[in-house]
Order: sequence, then structure tokens, then C-alpha cells
Amino acid sequence: MSVYRFSLLVLVPGLLLSLPARAEEGMWTYDAFPSEAVKKAHGFAPSQAWLDAVRLASVRLAGGCSASFVSPNGLVMTNHHCIRGCVEDLSSPQKDLLATGFSAAEPKDELRCPKVEANQLVEMTDVTARMNTATKGLTGAAFNTALKAEMAKAEAECATGPQVRCDVVTLFNGGKYHLYKYRRFQDVRLAFAPEFPMASFGGDPDNFNFPRFGFDVAFLRVWENGQPASSPHFLPWAKQPVKEGELVFVSGHPGGTERKSSVAELEFQRDVALPYTLLHLSELRGMLREFSQGSPERLRVTRSHLRSVENGLKALRGRHQALADPALLAQKRKDEAELRARVMANAKLKASTAGAWEELSRALELYRPMLPEYRMKEMGDAFQSELFTLARHLVRASDELPKPNAERLREYTEAQLPSLRQQLLREAPIPLELEVATLTYGLNRLRETLGADDPFVQTVLGREAPADLARALVTGTKLHDVKVRQALLEGGKAAVEASKDPMVLLARKVDAEARAARKRYEDTVEAVLKRNSERLAQARLAVYGTSGYPDATFTLRLNYGAVKGWEENGRAVVPFTTFGGAWARHTGKDPFKLPDTWLAARGKVPPETPLDMATTNDIIGGNSGSPMVNKEGQVVGLVFDGNLHSLGGRYAYVPATNRAVAVSGAGILAGLEHVYGARRILEELRATQAR
Repeated sequence: MSVYRFSLLVLVPGLLLSLPARAEEGMWTYDAFPSEAVKKAHGFAPSQAWLDAVRLASVRLAGGCSASFVSPNGLVMTNHHCIRGCVEDLSSPQKDLLATGFSAAEPKDELRCPKVEANQLVEMTDVTARMNTATKGLTGAAFNTALKAEMAKAEAECATGPQVRCDVVTLFNGGKYHLYKYRRFQDVRLAFAPEFPMASFGGDPDNFNFPRFGFDVAFLRVWENGQPASSPHFLPWAKQPVKEGELVFVSGHPGGTERKSSVAELEFQRDVALPYTLLHLSELRGMLREFSQGSPERLRVTRSHLRSVENGLKALRGRHQALADPALLAQKRKDEAELRARVMANAKLKASTAGAWEELSRALELYRPMLPEYRMKEMGDAFQSELFTLARHLVRASDELPKPNAERLREYTEAQLPSLRQQLLREAPIPLELEVATLTYGLNRLRETLGADDPFVQTVLGREAPADLARALVTGTKLHDVKVRQALLEGGKAAVEASKDPMVLLARKVDAEARAARKRYEDTVEAVLKRNSERLAQARLAVYGTSGYPDATFTLRLNYGAVKGWEENGRAVVPFTTFGGAWARHTGKDPFKLPDTWLAARGKVPPETPLDMATTNDIIGGNSGSPMVNKEGQVVGLVFDGNLHSLGGRYAYVPATNRAVAVSGAGILAGLEHVYGARRILEELRATQAR
């Protein structure tokens, strides 16, 4: 019996996902945290002051991770895998920081991460009434257009300068809309990172497993006006290690769950979307593995990308296995039938939701044949190239920026421009040989998926072979030069249309068809899903109230749990691993090869010192880098993973087996002191213990 089937069958009677959450389930927004439920279960109720302090110390990293301020001087803690791209950008063939690690001896030695943006949530405003007024009486494409225009207007009014970021976020699947206002930091510098082999110790075999022995830790610092930023809201470090059974909280940005999705949407994921993506990632992994074996330099520029693909592949396999379990969808159907029965029994709700479930299903049926085309043309599956992505942004920016803000594509609105400029004008190396390989892969996939006779395929390839075209594009473009990109961005449409750069020419050539594919999707699928999900969400709120939590949306959430192991096939899994366990797991062969720094530290750290730990906190992808704190709001750990059972957590939380995995706070201090000798960071953290 698979671990997924075991975990779901054990607790199927408890999976009443439409009802208020049980036990430690829940990714709660800060304005609706169930403090009294925590008090009832654990004897402690977080006060509003406690909630505000933890919220303001929490950080979101653009790109999909969480982090936190851990000193008053702008020091930020996150996972190594969250800033691995930064470490790679700062490396070279002569100075491989992924292999050696990095520790800045002085503030002046900290290195700016070209692509990293940090956001601190400072304000939340309910704008549901405003959005509903803007879309009242509208359906289909008109609904979608009006909603996006009103979102852009609200965000532009809120974002008063480049240091402010504002996002209208959808909660309860459209039942509510909130405007989140962030303080934006774009000067983010690397202060400490361990070696890649230690951060990812155990590699793919240990990924989403426990026991774990990784030191997936990194420290950044935000700077302002040429000096470390002041961060008065930060999380102090706990003086004592956390113990088994102790109450702990995780504050972070879970990327996405589908616990409130309709049965039709879950079946679409199971039968269409996930199989498509799993095939894509499997083939991409094979290509990257083969490419990386060509030379030491190929391995250096590929390993981070390959690790991300392996992680995504394993995560999505877990989701697919969860959805393939008949027990999960049986319970979902039961929950949906109960909701429908209650809606039908209420004349007002019956009228407001008339046809909603059916329209959702029809839209998904339309999406089935459309998905490959949409993914290839608009979502970039055909153009697996950073250089092409830059070219497309430059081409579209030249078209979109002259338009009124409310009429632009969402990624080019005024609220998004600071992030877009950072992406386009970053000083970061682009490995050209890898670009050729990935673009070749994408072009081959395009021809295989749509067929050699497809007009779009012929437009892209002409009479060229994918490998030859990819090589010509990558070697011919000048977009790896930031000055060239800046001239095109600032020159606008005239400069882009005059450009003879082959990558820009390709982006221009395919843009009309890509936009058309996007419009077909947005008008016939996205619009219908959004509008009817909103109708059903409002009905669900009317039936069950707002005592539950919304699905995750990469917005800040708080959850609570306890340090606790579980039972796997009759075997007890204890919640802690130790430094001694890491040394025992060392084989001298990747991925179980400890770096020399760790081998040299043997005897300096008591072997019983905790390294990693498991807890019952309800987390998902995006929570990577989340701080784990005790009831005093002090750091006791750093979330970096979940166990295999947590992968089904996208659809259901099972308290008996679903576990978050974190590096322990005590283990972080021991590693900084005895393994890396990172005295400056260590002393900065220890200074917070006295507060």
C-alpha cells in the first residue's frame, strides 16, 4: 500500500473540507487567526500584539519562497534552496560559491543578489465590495476584463512609490478580495550560505522524506541607501531548543492549495494538467542530466536547475498519486453533494448559483484540447530560454506600457513595473551553452506536441532543425548584455521594432499568436472559472460562514502545530535528527557525501545536538524559508520541506501523518559556530536572545 493511500484511508471520515478546520489544520490569514482555538488546544492564545510582531517580521521573496527578519539590522533568514539562484549568479568557473559556500566577514563583503526582491506585508484592506461592484452583472470575458481593470486601478492607487508594492489577492476562491500593501526591498545581499551539497544533503532520494540531515539555511540582508536597513520588527532567537510536543507556529507564504476546488477541477488536474506537466518535467530532467555530464562547467551551471526540476517532479508525482486515490475524490464528491443540497434548499442561494457547477465543467472540457497549445505558445514551454523570456518582456513592454494602466496585461501594470525593471536590468550571467540545450529541448517539444505541419510550428522553425535554430538564436543575440536590454526598454516601441536581434525578432514573430492563445484561454476558460468559483465561494461562505481558512495563494499565513513524529508501517518515526546522525549517514558518495567542513567539525559539536525536526504544522510549497517560532515569538526552526504525506496536503490535511520538516534553531547556531565559524552572523543572532 502506498504511503498516500495509507494516509488518506486512515482519516477519510474526518476530511470534511467545507467545515471549519480541525486540530492543527489551516493556513490562516493574520486578520482571522483562531487564537481561541489555539488556547483551547494548547493553553496559549496569541494576542494582537503578538500577531502584529510576527507578521511584520515575516518576509516574502519574489520567486516563491518565505523568509523573516531575525535582527534589527536587516538580517533575513531563509533556505539555501530559496536563494540558490543568487549564489549561482554570484559564482563563476573560477569562484564556485555553490560548491564552497559563502560567509561575508564584514558588511562590505555582502554581495548583492541580482534577482532577489523582498516584501514585508504592512497593511491588509478588504476590497471585496469594490471588486463586486466593478463586476456586477457581468459574465465571461467582460467579467474578467472588468475585474482585472479594477484590480490594476486599486493597486496603482495604493503603490505610491517604487518602495511600495500592492497586490489585490483573491481569497476563498473569489469569495473575498483583499488589497495587500507591502514594503518592497530590492537591494538584497547575500551574507551567508553553506555548500550546496550540505544544503541539499541526501539529494533527490531524501527529498520529501524524513529522517533528514540537511543544513538548508541561508542569510541575506536588505540594504537601503547604501547601508544595512533598519528592521525594528524581527524575530529573536530562542535561548532553549524546542522539545517534543511543544507548540510551534509557522509564518510564511504557502504557494497554493486546492482544498476548496470543485470535483471537476480536481479531476482535470488528475487527468489532464498533472500528466502533461509530469511528462514535461521527466523529459527535461533527462535532458539536463545528460547535459550536465558533459563537463565540470556544464555540471556547475546545470545543478541548480536540475535540482529544481527534480523537486518539482517529485512534488507533482505526490499530488497525482493523492488525486488518483479513490478515497480522496469520494470524500470530495460527498462534500460537494452536501454543499449543493444546502444551496438547493435556499431559494436565494439556488438562484445565485444556478448553472455554476455546470459552467465550470464545460469550461474545463474546453480547456482539455486547448492546454497544450496554451502552454507551448504563451506559457513558454516551447521557448525554454532565459534570453527568450527577456526578449518577450521587452517586446510586450513596448506594446503595453503606452496603454492606460487598466488596459495592460497584468504583469505590465504600474504596480508590477519595479519588479519587471529589476528582472530586465539585472546584472547576472546567462550560461549560453545551457541556453542552447534548453531552447533546443523546448523547440523539439513544440514540434512533437503540435505536429510538424502546424502553422505555428512552421512559423517558428521554418526549414531549420531545432538544435540549429537554438544555436543560431543564442549565439546571435546580444540580450545577455544588460546595456542592450536597457536601450531597448528605454527606447520603447521604436527601438524594439528597429532591432535586428534574432531573439527579439523571434519574440515579435510569435507574439500575435501567443497573445491570441492567451486571450482564448482567458475569455473561455479563466473568466468562466473565476466567475463561477466566486459564485460558489460566496454560497459556501453563506452556508458555512467564515470560520474556516482560505486556500493558499502565496500570501502571508500563520499556522500552528507541535513537534511530533508519526507512525509509518508500524514503525515510529521520531521528530528529531542529530549531528551524529548526519555523520553516520555520510558515505563519501553523492548525494550522501558530507563536505569537508562538516567532517572537520566532528568532535566539536555534541553528536546529540538536534539538526532537523518534524512538526504537525500545515505547510505547502512556498513555505520554504518560513520561520518556526515558539509561543514567545522566538525562532526555534526554519522550514525547508515536508514529508511524502504532505504532498497530498494540496488537497487535504491528514494530521496523523502530514509533517513539516525544519532545520532546528539549535542546529543552525551549532553549524554557524562550529562548522563554518560564521562569527558575525552568530553574534548578531545571539544578541537577539538577550531581548
